[in-house]
Amino acid sequence: MGYSQTRVNGRQISNFALFSTAANAVELCLFRDGKESRFAMSQSNDIWHLAMEGVELNDEYAFRITGKNDGTLANPQKLMLDPYAKAVSHKPDLSSLEARSIFLLSDERDNAAVAPKGRIIDETFDWTGDCKPSIPWAQTIVYELNIKGFSQLNSRIPVDIRGSYAALAHPENIAYFKALGVTSLELLPVNFFIDEPHLQEKGLRNYWGYNPLAMFALEPSYAADSKQPLHEFKNMVKALHQAGIEVILDVVFNHTAESEKAFPTFSQRGIDDKTYYWQNEQGDYINWTGCGNMLNLANDVTRKWLLDCLRYWVTECHVDGFRFDLATVLGRETPDFNPNAKLFAEMEQDEILQNIKLIAEPWDIGHYGYQVGRFPAYFSQWNDRFRDDMCRFWLWKSGEAGAFAERFAGSSDIFNREGRLPYGSLNFITAHDGFTLQDLVSYNHKHNEANGEENRDGRNENYSYNHGIEGAQLDLADEWQREVGNSRILSAKGLLASLLLANGVPMLLAGDEFGNSQYGNNNAYCQDNEITWLKWDDFNHTLFDFTKRTIALRKKIQSLQREIWWSDENVAWLNCGGHPMTLDDWHNRESKALQVMLDGQYLFLVNAKTEPQSFHLPTGQWQKIDGNANVMLQQCDVSGMAFEVLEHIKD
Repeated sequence: MGYSQTRVNGRQISNFALFSTAANAVELCLFRDGKESRFAMSQSNDIWHLAMEGVELNDEYAFRITGKNDGTLANPQKLMLDPYAKAVSHKPDLSSLEARSIFLLSDERDNAAVAPKGRIIDETFDWTGDCKPSIPWAQTIVYELNIKGFSQLNSRIPVDIRGSYAALAHPENIAYFKALGVTSLELLPVNFFIDEPHLQEKGLRNYWGYNPLAMFALEPSYAADSKQPLHEFKNMVKALHQAGIEVILDVVFNHTAESEKAFPTFSQRGIDDKTYYWQNEQGDYINWTGCGNMLNLANDVTRKWLLDCLRYWVTECHVDGFRFDLATVLGRETPDFNPNAKLFAEMEQDEILQNIKLIAEPWDIGHYGYQVGRFPAYFSQWNDRFRDDMCRFWLWKSGEAGAFAERFAGSSDIFNREGRLPYGSLNFITAHDGFTLQDLVSYNHKHNEANGEENRDGRNENYSYNHGIEGAQLDLADEWQREVGNSRILSAKGLLASLLLANGVPMLLAGDEFGNSQYGNNNAYCQDNEITWLKWDDFNHTLFDFTKRTIALRKKIQSLQREIWWSDENVAWLNCGGHPMTLDDWHNRESKALQVMLDGQYLFLVNAKTEPQSFHLPTGQWQKIDGNANVMLQQCDVSGMAFEVLEHIKD
């Protein structure tokens, strides 16, 4: 499908193909210097195709669909964007009712002058010397970031490339990733997306990028070189690979930017509405994404489009994996979720997709939408139970030691079945959606007023704790506020250590390692500004050094570098007295303190209470990590809300 080139007897032939069961006729519209030329396409079954000469780089193209007289959605006055387009001419203006009306299928005006079109681009690139890192799951540390926000305020990056693909590959940033110790960058959507009408009306932008229009096309606004964004992206991937760092794309295959049926139409709806979108018996969209529509991946054509897209990004752009937003949609077939869905089987059998990382956000808002633990074994799955149980344990009085231990050991209650290994649990405390770590320990309530929805949007169950003062900013000249700040640092360290030393795959939100705040906004999807951009001038070196050391420690611990479930052979759960935990210990919700001995070599002293705790250590000689090697401990006092690590010294 889409556009491709071949050479026949030395001549350059351009091939265009489009699938549509709704069309009675299709015209290819080719644009050069603003002038449109139309060409009737031939039909073979439901494939419309055309081969021609004379197509040049930077030519633009789209399709006019004449529908059958059976109520299908089609209007030849409206240009339809190729679902396989590798680049898009521009983003549509949807800022007013008048601006939007010309994209409605019910409108009879020709919209060629304003409709987004595919653009013919040069995709060649020299991949010589590129080597995929292929990091095993057990050694993977994911780092989630937004391309623009990561470097936009970083004064160490040249001004002309800040916020771009080029910036991410700058030696300064690569050195930072290496120093921190992360292995895999998970990039918020870089597929071509547009801003929703309600955001454009308010003068806001979709910062996260979860409103896709063209999944094969790269988002150009993140490119420093506006003429060759794809080339810049490939250079970024190659540079990161040379540093041994993987690139994982966050992709949206659950809905498209076309939203509800009465909204502007740009592509799939006007091409073949009934093929691409789930609909009920009345012809209304099933909206289990909350975004107006839901892609029908039970359909062979839609499923092929998705698989073709994944293969394109792997083969042509050398990416190392994908994280699927609202991934329950991937397995919806009736449209209930099927863990053995055709798409999952085809992914598993695809030779190109077998050697990459696949990560699922295993829920949507529909019928039986919560599917954590039910995705195929080759997926790693976002584990929100880890997030919530760890936050309750460290920040709320109701936290339970049993829940902490279950999550810390890899959430075997959820994932240890049907051949799944610990990498099935992708552990996280924070992500783009929700509080940052700094805000998690600084706010009791969300503060999303800047979003223009009267603070109604965003998650209410944050399990956060402000430690006595609402807000991230403190006056350190005040003794009480200094104490609050110290307590926040201890809590943040406890959460970070719990994340980075737990069984499973850890995911760190960019900026959490140095205390980045979003001022309490836990749904900052529309804040493309200093609310979300990482604040490098407010860099907390103490927190960064702690995070770096903890990641380095993880890489030394044998049981965290192998894909194994913990058992009595490598882990011991001890109470504060150094004895095996009893049932009473596990169920004592007031204790919130325990010892975890791993591989007989490392001892984690966990104290989530606000008051200090004295630990009697198990038999042997123990010393603090990075402590005085001459000081052997039999007892260790740990301050409130702290996670201390000791190492066994052999006789």
